[in-house]
Amino acid sequence: MSSSYDVVVIGGGIIGLSSGYYLTKRGKRVVVVDRGNFANGASGSCDDMILFQSKQPGINLELAFESLELYKSLVSELDDTLGFHSLGGMVLIENQKELEVMEDFVKQQQAYGLDVVILDQKETRKKQPFLSERFIASTYSPTDSQAYPFSVMYRLAQKGRDMGMEVVHNAPVVGIEKQGNGNFIVSTAQNLHFEAPVVVNAAGAWAKEVASLVEAHVPIEPKRGQVVITEKVPAVGEANLWTARYLVSKLKSGITLESTEEELRLGLGFAFTRTEGDSYLIGSTRENVGFDTRTTMDGIRAVVNQATSIVPVMKEVNMIRVMAGLRPATPDGKMLLGEHDGIEGFYTAAGHEGDGISLAPITGKLLSEMIVDQKVEKRLSELSPNRF
Repeated sequence: MSSSYDVVVIGGGIIGLSSGYYLTKRGKRVVVVDRGNFANGASGSCDDMILFQSKQPGINLELAFESLELYKSLVSELDDTLGFHSLGGMVLIENQKELEVMEDFVKQQQAYGLDVVILDQKETRKKQPFLSERFIASTYSPTDSQAYPFSVMYRLAQKGRDMGMEVVHNAPVVGIEKQGNGNFIVSTAQNLHFEAPVVVNAAGAWAKEVASLVEAHVPIEPKRGQVVITEKVPAVGEANLWTARYLVSKLKSGITLESTEEELRLGLGFAFTRTEGDSYLIGSTRENVGFDTRTTMDGIRAVVNQATSIVPVMKEVNMIRVMAGLRPATPDGKMLLGEHDGIEGFYTAAGHEGDGISLAPITGKLLSEMIVDQKVEKRLSELSPNRF
């Protein structure tokens, strides 16, 4: 016996809940089926960034602008602050090689409409007086923002339920079968069955496995990100911090930047963001270790050592918690959003890697328009799951 819906969303993280919420808002009967408990996947073990400066001009930056506006409206729509703040962000520049790349990149972003500038060393230290003196410059954008993932997910689920959306936890999907009437039957390990003409694969790092149940190709691989959380401390500077090193390596493949063997193995990057609770989230690694969500001593040590090297005053701060989550990564760094050719009614909304928090609202909204209005904007063709 199966329960009938208009849409079954597989995955109860921030992308799945956003998808379910916006579909329910458009009048669809939706059930969100999640393999675990609330927020125990990537959405519950990540930083809180709505980061613009990491994005090259193009579809990801464009959608980030749209998602930011949706976050602003969701604060009132969901009756919650959502931990939403625009504290601004700085990308720290360590040498002339990085500066040259970032100057060109900032010009491109400015031309695309992003409010971002280059600060010299004196201006950088004015905003960040506790910063290591080795940094010669930084970028700065007041647009970089953040939202508290737990609040966003909780309120999306709660408001969705108020409108009739159902959320089922601890129900790993083990089967998806197309019936003669065109509907899918989605089965779980607990022998629950959900029937609907539309299925949305929003399973994050597990999206490849879910897609295999209908023989769809989804080249998403998990990358483990280890993050450290500090005790409550006074604000360290005026804005959140990132470093240019990882960004420059992505922008200019011909540039060689000095990295240790450990940094390369861990895929070490730097993010330093202040939470609504007055602590700091510090990260993170990008490790190809399959579905292993354990934290490791070498990973956490590398994150902490990097943080205290960049912001030396953090040596005086207690690190009180560590966590690791799996970021769903695609080969080209863009999410998959759309219906699969040859499998009518099967959609994927996954592969955001580090942009899940940033792009969750716009992903849910665009997906609802694809399903309800049966229209796909031309610009979204580069996100199609059929591009691989």
